Amino acid sequence: MKLHFDVPGDDFTRAGEASGQVKRKLKRLGFPPDVIRRISIAVYEGEINMVIHAGGGAADIEILPDRITAVLTDHGPGIPDVELAMQEGWSTAPDNIRSLGFGAGMGLPNIKKYTDMLDIDTEVGRGTVLTMTVFVNRK
Repeated sequence: MKLHFDVPGDDFTRAGEASGQVKRKLKRLGFPPDVIRRISIAVYEGEINMVIHAGGGAADIEILPDRITAVLTDHGPGIPDVELAMQEGWSTAPDNIRSLGFGAGMGLPNIKKYTDMLDIDTEVGRGTVLTMTVFVNRK
């Protein structure tokens, strides 16, 4: 099963719609609660990053019996230093975003923490594609 969601930019009221719908769909399909929680957190963090940094993007989710893969694509500024961006607490979010309670520098670290596989394909000036996978029966 494949799902597609457009993630609007600069609209925190709609950020999280994709992760919420994925969570509901996986519950209806009977996936284990831990799998649902992990992919939902990862997709939510990706959505928030797209809203804060990239003016929105798209989330494509593939649901298979043994895994859920989410591909989040944006056409934002790209990530100049992925290694630095993976450090907890490091953020380029502006003060107005931080004043809203976002931009604490936990997005990418949380995505890595809650997924079994994470690939970050990014190019400055072109955007970022996050491919994340959660296995149903991870070892």
